[in-house]
Order: sequence, then C-alpha cells, then structure tokens
Amino acid sequence: MVSAIFSGVAIYFVFWWITLFLMLPFGVRSQHEDGEHAPGTDPGAPVRALMLRKVIWTTIISLTLYGIAAWAYYSGLLNVARLSRLMGFSD
Repeated sequence: MVSAIFSGVAIYFVFWWITLFLMLPFGVRSQHEDGEHAPGTDPGAPVRALMLRKVIWTTIISLTLYGIAAWAYYSGLLNVARLSRLMGFSD
C-alpha cells in the first residue's frame, strides 16, 4: 500500500514537471517584442514571467491528466495485458 502511494506521488510529480515545461512559453513577451529594453539584458529576456499563474495552471492541468490516467488504469482500460493483446503480442 505504501509503495502504491509513493508510486502515485512520483507519477504525479512527473506529470507536474512535464506540464510546467509545456506551460512556460505561453503568455511570455520578450523585451524585444514589448519595445522596452533594459540596459545590460538580453533582448529575448521576458518582461514578466507570470510564474504564479503558470504554477496554478500547471497544477490544475496535471491533476486533470493524472486523474484521467488513474481512472483509465483502475477501470482496466490501461493495463499491460490488454495493451499487449491489442498490439498482437499475446501468445
């Protein structure tokens, strides 16, 4: 039971990080696009990263994806035996 909980937390952690890296480029305007360039910085540097908003959206999206994956696993739609039969690997 304890290993199942730790496995679930680890899988959610992976979902969360992947979702965060996918969310990072959304809504970012560079200094070059905004027209305001601070001296000594790269023109491609973001004006505002809006990280709190991205962390909140990352959590919502990753919880949704994790919930769908957990539902599919526990309902039997996502298991190794079923997938191997569908792919033609069964004996």
